Amino acid sequence: MMQILQVVSIVLVAVGVALTLAHALEFPGKLRLPRETYLAVQAIYYPGFTIGGVFGEIGAMLATLALLIVTPFGTPEFWLTLTSLVLLLVMHGVYWIVTHPVNKIWLKDQDLKGAGKTFFEAGGARQKDRDGTDWQTLRDRWEYSHVVRAVLALASLIAVASAAVR
Repeated sequence: MMQILQVVSIVLVAVGVALTLAHALEFPGKLRLPRETYLAVQAIYYPGFTIGGVFGEIGAMLATLALLIVTPFGTPEFWLTLTSLVLLLVMHGVYWIVTHPVNKIWLKDQDLKGAGKTFFEAGGARQKDRDGTDWQTLRDRWEYSHVVRAVLALASLIAVASAAVR
């Protein structure tokens, strides 16, 4: 059972790494885009990255929590798994605090339906971000948040993989 949870956790954390790393790797090129092109590009991430995020973040946190529960307390594997989970939680927190409000702005003119609409309505209105905030400030906030998230996700993957190979 533990080995299955280890593999599932590693795979799901790796999905989160892949998504955040993809955004981070786009960063230098996207900084060169003019406003109209940048804003057009932002809408292409939905729904693919949203669906991937459910598995790569929510799934990874749940699988890593399950793995932590079955890992003997106080062992190096326990502490590495706990570290991985904490990093995932911080990464997810960065999304909700920094990235999500900007996503709502990027998608405000999109015709979202179903689960996507519910998801992007979460977190309340951020009118202050919409009124008077320069698009480049929002761009930088979004882009840098993904670089931070990529670092956290990669560190989480290293921790959970290290626990598995011990």
